[in-house]
Amino acid sequence: MAGDAIAFASRTGRLVVAATVLGSAMASIDATVVSIALPSIGREFHVGAGSLQWVSNAYTLTLAGLLLLGGSLGDRFGRRRIFEIGTMWFALSSLLCAVAPDAPLLIATRALQGMGAALLVPGSLAILEASFRPADRARAIGSWSGLSGVATAVGPLIGGWLISTASWRLIFFINLPVAAAVLLLSQRHVPETRDPGATGRIDGAGAVLVTVGLAGLCYGLTEGPRAGWDSAGVTTTLVTGIAGLGLFIVVERRVAAPLLPLGLLSSRQFSGANAVTFAVYGGLGGALFLLPIQLEGSLRYTPMEAGLSLLPVTLIMLLLSARSGALAARIGPRLQMTGGPLAVGAGLALMSRIHPGSTYPGTVLPAVVVLGLGLAATVAPLTASVLAAAPSDRSSVASAVNNDVARIAGLVAVAVLPSAAGMTGAVYLEPLHLTSAFRHALLVAAATCVPGAAIALLTIRNQTAEEPLGPAQAAEEPCLHCGLDAPTLSGSVRR
Repeated sequence: MAGDAIAFASRTGRLVVAATVLGSAMASIDATVVSIALPSIGREFHVGAGSLQWVSNAYTLTLAGLLLLGGSLGDRFGRRRIFEIGTMWFALSSLLCAVAPDAPLLIATRALQGMGAALLVPGSLAILEASFRPADRARAIGSWSGLSGVATAVGPLIGGWLISTASWRLIFFINLPVAAAVLLLSQRHVPETRDPGATGRIDGAGAVLVTVGLAGLCYGLTEGPRAGWDSAGVTTTLVTGIAGLGLFIVVERRVAAPLLPLGLLSSRQFSGANAVTFAVYGGLGGALFLLPIQLEGSLRYTPMEAGLSLLPVTLIMLLLSARSGALAARIGPRLQMTGGPLAVGAGLALMSRIHPGSTYPGTVLPAVVVLGLGLAATVAPLTASVLAAAPSDRSSVASAVNNDVARIAGLVAVAVLPSAAGMTGAVYLEPLHLTSAFRHALLVAAATCVPGAAIALLTIRNQTAEEPLGPAQAAEEPCLHCGLDAPTLSGSVRR
């Protein structure tokens, strides 16, 4: 559609950006807002920490398992069409979440939400890349990144206010008018695009196997500390999970159009950068699941105050991420990717000091600021390193794989950390026991960042002047933003 490519300065261009920002923000904000709502959900349904883990992980599980498939479907059947289907699916499942009468049904509907997000999220940036003129593409994606950052900052505040003043159910109801706006803008202004090179059969078997594998591992790791590692249910699900992931690798080696091109993993830098991602986002994901519970349970913060407490992280990311990317382009990414994870770990270690009676300026704010500085140092160079390690025609797939690794890391962390730290049953309702479990969990989360720094030091190489940091779009699009749940995709899932 080269002749019909959109100009960024046009009214249509601005409305296309608005549609994609609203759609992707709706899905990403949901993950952070639900974490703030978990204590309220637990009290209303009278459930333990295990159920709260699944309220969070059910969403991440289906999103992570089906994310690459969602991008492939968009390339094949139309990016706007799949984006709109995902938006409608997300809205309907949000309605079901809002009216769920108990925890099991809420968990089930959260899994449905993740499926909708898996269709919605990949299409957001893919639409921008395919629709705008090449000269305007960087500006469109830069605007998307900045506006998504603002939405990420404002979302938890609005969600916390809704929970504090009315009910946690409103954080799901509010998705309905947003989704309606996305669909209206998309129908009227977003052009339809496809990838003419996307041929052959869809890798449905790969999508099923990776989802089954992740589900088995997630269930086994969550239930193991409570039910016993030798119990039949835990053993069966762990074996099923490992087998599913093993078969996924076998299938990906054989299919013509795999969801995960295994050739990418032969690059030491690509594998190393994704290992750093797993380590850092594993610690981060576990910590951000537990922090609102600790703030609301031990420090008696309201949900809105808990949402406000993390605002400095987003502000620091917005202010420094582009500068961090530019610095890495000049000096190479190794220094920041080594020091950044250590700073993230230091921030998480400082968070472990939060206890009943802690003040925000004296204890919470310093930890949040150090965490934000560590993420600002890490995320942009990490994204650029992933892209630099992949051929230019695979940069979109490489970015999507990195995004998925971050989500899987958070999934595993939320499954393992609370139970391993002793946060079982209704411990989250008892401030002293909660604080002890929180402290142990945060120290473990901090420790996971140290291997990430070591891996970066050993595997990430600084590019020379003759070897630019990444493909063309990495140089053109310095505005890299991290939503708190995962790194922003710098490209579509498949082109």
